[in-house]
Amino acid sequence: MQAGDDALFLGIDCSTTACKAIAWDREGRAVAEGRAPIPLSNPAPDAWEQDARTWWEALVTATREAARALGDAGARRIRAIAITHQRETFVLTDEQGEPLHPALVWMDARCRAEVAELSAKVGEARLHGISGKFPCTTPSLYKLLHLRNRIAPHLAARPVRMLDVHAFLAHRLTGRLVTSVASADPTGLVDMAARGFSAEILEWAGLSASEVPALAEPGERIGEVGREAAEALGIEAGIPVFAGAGDGQAAALGAGVVGPGVMYLNLGTAIVSGVISREYRTDRSFRTMMAATPGAFLYETDLKGGTFTLTWLARLLGADVDASSATLSALEREAEGIAPGADGLVLVPYFHGVMNPYWDDAATGILLGLSGGQGPAHVYRAILEGIALEQRLHTDGVERASGPIAELRVMGGGSRSALWCQILADVLDKPIVRAGTSEATSLGAGILAAAGVGAFAGIEEAAAAMTSRGEVFVPGERRGFYERLYREVYVGLYPALAGTMGQLARLRESAR
Repeated sequence: MQAGDDALFLGIDCSTTACKAIAWDREGRAVAEGRAPIPLSNPAPDAWEQDARTWWEALVTATREAARALGDAGARRIRAIAITHQRETFVLTDEQGEPLHPALVWMDARCRAEVAELSAKVGEARLHGISGKFPCTTPSLYKLLHLRNRIAPHLAARPVRMLDVHAFLAHRLTGRLVTSVASADPTGLVDMAARGFSAEILEWAGLSASEVPALAEPGERIGEVGREAAEALGIEAGIPVFAGAGDGQAAALGAGVVGPGVMYLNLGTAIVSGVISREYRTDRSFRTMMAATPGAFLYETDLKGGTFTLTWLARLLGADVDASSATLSALEREAEGIAPGADGLVLVPYFHGVMNPYWDDAATGILLGLSGGQGPAHVYRAILEGIALEQRLHTDGVERASGPIAELRVMGGGSRSALWCQILADVLDKPIVRAGTSEATSLGAGILAAAGVGAFAGIEEAAAAMTSRGEVFVPGERRGFYERLYREVYVGLYPALAGTMGQLARLRESAR
């Protein structure tokens, strides 16, 4: 199947709450799009689950919608497919890929005991050094141990397949149980230096080599769309499928970040940023991931309480799902008129614990400086500023390992906020550049598909041709105020309250 000038490349983005299928052309323009929601269940405190079959159902709906938008002639222009997806989420299946239990989502934090137990048994440094991930509740490894030890112990006594989202969808598309090494590494099961599953970690997890999928490099051909899958999707059978990457790595690629000195920043449900390095290093200031570019790594930071925190505020104000967007838009307009510092209100956005640099699953959000003259718009501005201040903490830590970062390329739903982009520029004292598309994650998958099918000489060449820069926000006169707020107030808040947070977490557990 040749990739001519009219070729389209389908980027499948299966995120936490929705699946998007976007057809990209050679210039990185979105020609057609389909979207379908994915239900998310919260059956118990700290528990987040999904029926993995809904990932495929959403992919089918989204792809059929995109194919209808293209029409029969347009759909025949699709020359390649690649997948990007929510990371750390996994499902245990039987040998045929049928789920045996609901998938545990990346937000699931019931595995604190397993983090402590395996860290004590093996050592934090050993786990960190092999996997690139400091022990915490986020990597799939600890969720798997909790699932088989406490939730569904019967699954420990039978053969299983542990599949990330990429592997599950690739199997439905091609019939092969295969995933990208850049999709598997967030599970915490991969030896990063060797670029393969770690025999040691698999043993600690109680898995055999036959119970994990085969691995492929990003952009490597992994199969083709089968006839049954093609009929369901509304596209041609035989379209080649290429290994993708997790959503963070794909977002970096879709923002044109293929070398050092530029950081990508995804303002999504979680706030994720990263910079490319050719050197494998580990540090508490970041987690080390496989990049979507050949042979490279990402020094990546992750704040789990991102735009989720804004959704929390809308819900707190009584807005349902349909009304939350209008509520937040009204708050933003009001917040634009509030002075920097939100009238003395500071928020630390640890709504799902904190990963880098503190790695404390017991950490919680902090709202300091409440007074009677403040209203919801003050809280809204404090959330934007708090996330920006936390990003400053993350970026400073990464720069110590990677060298200077000249600018940040921003994408995701939060990047549509000019107020937030300007606050980020002022707090970080660096230019904030909007990626050419807010759908940079899907575009990253499209780039891997285009490079894989030979439309370009390689992944970096495809990225150069298909990505673009948007509006630039430069630091303004408020950066001096934010420098003081960061140095004199923000950086000391968590260290001062960490012990109290831990005690509060223990009391909360004892009350359940």
